[in-house]
This record gives sequence, structure tokens and C-alpha cells, in this order.
Amino acid sequence: MKPHSSLNISGLKLAILALAFCLPSFCNAQNSNQPVFNHFALCAKNLRKTADFYSTVLQLQKIHHPFNDTLHVWFKIGNGTALHVIQGDCSTNRHDIAIHLCFSVPDFDAFIKHLDKLNVKYGNWTGEPKKTQLRADNVRQLYFQDPDGFWIEVNDAK
Repeated sequence: MKPHSSLNISGLKLAILALAFCLPSFCNAQNSNQPVFNHFALCAKNLRKTADFYSTVLQLQKIHHPFNDTLHVWFKIGNGTALHVIQGDCSTNRHDIAIHLCFSVPDFDAFIKHLDKLNVKYGNWTGEPKKTQLRADNVRQLYFQDPDGFWIEVNDAK
């Protein structure tokens, strides 16, 4: 579970989207002329496997999508925001841990037990297995990868 340090173009696009997703002033735009974050899209080599991962591991709720096909699964990830998982011929490049989705959970210890029960490999920023870390603001965090190698952070930020 070693992080990869080089960025590629698709990784740069993912980083830009992640930045837009994380900026509160961007996400909570009050001005109707200002963009509001709507969704994040990830490529999945095996849609069923990846969708099951997000349903089971992160316990995200599937939501309706307009395509009426077997190439898309959408999940609710917040008020008015979604995660779109799309079947495709995904890049085989390794993903950098610095480019990640982040979810906060109300009970961090219970979430760790959930990961352990599902045998999900997780670790800290440097890749030490089953280790968490404490940010300077006392937020605990851990990292793991989805079936397509995209990094996910889970923390206990309030």
C-alpha cells in the first residue's frame, strides 16, 4: 500500500475537482452566477465490484440516474452532491494518495472496526498498514483505495 508520487493529467484533473469539492466558499456559493459543486465522477473497470465497494465499505446510498443503463451508478455524498461511478476503460496508472476523496464519519473507531470486519486494507499517509494519524488540529484520519486504485480518506472531523 505504498503511495505513488508522480501525477498524471487525469490525476491533475481529479485534484482540481477535489479542490473545488473541498472549498466551502465554492460549495456553498450564494451568488447565482457562482458555480456550485454538483458531482464527482470516477471510472470503474468493473462497475458492479466498484459500486458494491462504495455501497458496502462507505455505506453510500445509491440514487437514481437518468441513463437507464448498466454503465452508471450514482451515490448521494451530500446535500445536492453525488458520486458518479462510470464503467469504462480506465487508466492503469497508479493513483497518488495526495489526490483523494475524503469522507468524515461520526464514530471513527466504529468505522475502523467496520473496515477490519470487511478486510479492507488501510493505513496512514505514509502507507503504514492499520495505522491512523492525527492531524495538527486533532482530526484522526486513515487512507485506503477503492477497487480501481482511487484513494479515499476517512476522518473524524466535525
